[in-house]
Amino acid sequence: MRRTLLSCALLLAAGHAAASTAWVSNEKDNSLSLIDMQTLQVTDTLPVGQRPRGLLLSHDNTLLYICASDSDRVQVMDVATRKIIKELPSGKDPEQFALHPNNRWLYVSNEDDALVTVIDTETSKVLGQINVGVEPEGMAVSPDGKWAVNTSETTNMLHWIDTGTQTLADNTLVDQRPRFVEFNPDGSQLWASAEIGGTVTILDVASRKILKTLTFQIKGVHPDKVQPVGIKLSADGKYGFVALGPANHVAVIDARTFEILDYLLVGRRVWQMAFTPDQKQLLATNGVSGDVSVIDVASLKVSKSVKVGRYPWGVVVTP
Repeated sequence: MRRTLLSCALLLAAGHAAASTAWVSNEKDNSLSLIDMQTLQVTDTLPVGQRPRGLLLSHDNTLLYICASDSDRVQVMDVATRKIIKELPSGKDPEQFALHPNNRWLYVSNEDDALVTVIDTETSKVLGQINVGVEPEGMAVSPDGKWAVNTSETTNMLHWIDTGTQTLADNTLVDQRPRFVEFNPDGSQLWASAEIGGTVTILDVASRKILKTLTFQIKGVHPDKVQPVGIKLSADGKYGFVALGPANHVAVIDARTFEILDYLLVGRRVWQMAFTPDQKQLLATNGVSGDVSVIDVASLKVSKSVKVGRYPWGVVVTP
């Protein structure tokens, strides 16, 4: 019996040690909340720069990049020590960014200056600045590293940046106030949300032609409240998830047929989302209600709500 109890204790300890951690930026608190994904409890709160929004991880999960928007800096945190180890010259008001597959080039949208700044994260040097539309916001880099795509909220365009030359190659007109872009896993498609347009545009990357424009209708929700922002596409190519802002729902889409399968009720003013490493759970940040919704991907049900700081915005999950 004693050996059995000891074995159980060791298994529980091992499971706890292996639990992944969610990192959530709290826009109004200048902090990050850390959630243990086994217990679904906040285990730590870390002070960071002013108005943290976008978060992303280095490809080896050792570094966390933080858009400290009102500090006009991208901060770099060592994941192991949970300490800020340096700051990068991001340009004014960084909000969203994307990391090249080389794990080195960081593409940052500068909302106030109509620029995309490209930073070498190893040398902390600016490699270039690319003129784009008014109020640039969303950023994504293709899986093959060929394209960086930026959205401009006021110009209503997607801007295609050739990463080989760090120059603007093309523009695509989409609906009003595009906020977020995401490449599908094989890089053949680009999904772009339009907050005021209330749509998601899906494009063929090779031709840059529009394949489909999705619209959303939720029973009992006024169309003006349906404002798509964050997008996440599952690695198996099965699902697309779209955060619908003040509609307080996440749309579930069949990523192969583009059929809308369901709407999941989450917290108030859902912003961004992130998968756990095994993609069994999807986390959604809810700015106004100050919490994070945990979605079980297999059942497509919201399983839990975790209270964090004020106005949670970005989220990533480390193994």
